[in-house]
Amino acid sequence: MNGRTQAVVFPLITLTVLIGLWFFLTVALQIPNYILPRPEAVLEVLVKGYVQGAFWKDVGATLSATLVGYAMGCGAGVLLGALLAESKTFERFVYPFVVALQSMPKVALAPVLIVWFGFGMSSKVVMVALVCFFPVFINTIVGIRQTPSALVNMMRSFSGSRFHVFLHVKVKSALGHIFAGLQIAVVLSLIGAVVGEFVASSRGLGYLIQVAQSNVDLATMFASLIGLAAIGIVGTQLIRLIHARVVFWDRPDRHGTVSE
Repeated sequence: MNGRTQAVVFPLITLTVLIGLWFFLTVALQIPNYILPRPEAVLEVLVKGYVQGAFWKDVGATLSATLVGYAMGCGAGVLLGALLAESKTFERFVYPFVVALQSMPKVALAPVLIVWFGFGMSSKVVMVALVCFFPVFINTIVGIRQTPSALVNMMRSFSGSRFHVFLHVKVKSALGHIFAGLQIAVVLSLIGAVVGEFVASSRGLGYLIQVAQSNVDLATMFASLIGLAAIGIVGTQLIRLIHARVVFWDRPDRHGTVSE
């Protein structure tokens, strides 16, 4: 069995065991549906929501806010991180305020964002951008500053300009760190979108969870959570695939370690 087959088969075995245990506990212990729904009840909602299409508008709303906010937050994180990594003076002016913004709980910022950007998608996009920004920002700084000095000195000895050295040596050296930040930001982007939908929304998977909570409908809550998990898994795997294509020299070998 090759590595790719194992990567699919082993998680499926674990999933099958977990579903079997879930079914056994709900039947054997007679757990009521308002505490833990049976797997078939969740499956029924999954079919209704994702196969028959009852949830697609909500999935689209969450996905739209997530994608736009992710692009904005990650783009700003890379740009500002690169500027700070290259300029100590710029770092002294800006870094304390970035840390202060990151230290603020995003749930506390949500009402302010609603006042500024309204109840539509804009406030959710800004929320997602805020939570995605910091991990990419920090990883960009760390990656650029960990560029081997020997490579920088060699490029300068060949009369490479500062911009050329930055673009072709420092940025390429930092790509592994940047993609690590992008993977973290995928999960955080969904958190930001759901938090925004919890605070003020009439559509989205977060809104579905909130409505299901008020109706004590745990099957719908589980189905919505599974949808969020699926988006997170697909997004993370997509970033990993792009990482392997772009940073091909940092590709893990078959034993899971990065080749030297």
